[in-house]
Amino acid sequence: MNNEIKLKKCLKCGNIVRVKNNSKVMCCDSEMIDIKPNTEECAIEKHLPVYEKVEDEIYVTVNHVMEKEHYIEWIMLVSDNKEYVVKLYPEQEAQARFPYIQGSTIYAYCNKHGLWKTEVK
Repeated sequence: MNNEIKLKKCLKCGNIVRVKNNSKVMCCDSEMIDIKPNTEECAIEKHLPVYEKVEDEIYVTVNHVMEKEHYIEWIMLVSDNKEYVVKLYPEQEAQARFPYIQGSTIYAYCNKHGLWKTEVK
């Protein structure tokens, strides 16, 4: 299965785009940089999405602050042929529900610390 997503970010305006290949993408007159997902916690704040299987769904949470200046912007589930995204906002819980797809990947994006991922077993 190919559950990897390729994202690029503009260092000037913060815009994030998904790309299909490694082509050069410009924004604000500068080349956008690759965003690589982290898979291990190393900070005081928690970022890795965790999930619990409930019947034919998974309940995903990120134990993270959800303040105006620092929050999880979105959670995404990616499998071979499906993608699901839940947009999140400050003051909201960092949680989502998705169909259970064994072997899929869950991504969470923190506005300060970037992209994080967890594999669904």
